[in-house]
Amino acid sequence: MRDVEFDYEAALFACARGEQAALRRLYEREARWLMAVALRIVRRNELADEVLHDAFLRIWQKAASYSPVLGSARGWIYSVVRYRALDVARAHRHEAAAPDTVPDELVAEDADPLDHLTRERAASALHDCLAHLDESKRACILLAYQDGYSQTEIASTLARPLGTIKAWTRRGLLALKECLS
Repeated sequence: MRDVEFDYEAALFACARGEQAALRRLYEREARWLMAVALRIVRRNELADEVLHDAFLRIWQKAASYSPVLGSARGWIYSVVRYRALDVARAHRHEAAAPDTVPDELVAEDADPLDHLTRERAASALHDCLAHLDESKRACILLAYQDGYSQTEIASTLARPLGTIKAWTRRGLLALKECLS
């Protein structure tokens, strides 16, 4: 049975000390969710597998660079996967994308009901907070974090100056942070 509380920070510090079991625990705890993040961005199973593999190598190699002052350990792990997925997506942008779905087996595979409920509540809270943002800020955040667009790509898509996009994104993220806390 999986832990209700998992100390991501301690696991990262253990990885920094070279404790392979800590990396294994991180993988067992988060792999299917991180795979879903990668798949959402790269849209191809084989690329998402590559992203996840590369990201866990980076987590192992760069765990010592994590600083609690800059944010949560879990957020740091997800950002490693997200940035790797964005790199791979940009490198393969010219190739045709697969349908925009996440296979059920990635999400449903013997999930802990309490963990599932916690994730659903967090997703619901995020959805509610996003609904309270004005349309421009919400569009910037969704294009960046859901679709993997760079700020330059968002500026082009929304036909707005880059500085405006940066400001909308920053203000939107600050509003989300306040709403979620």
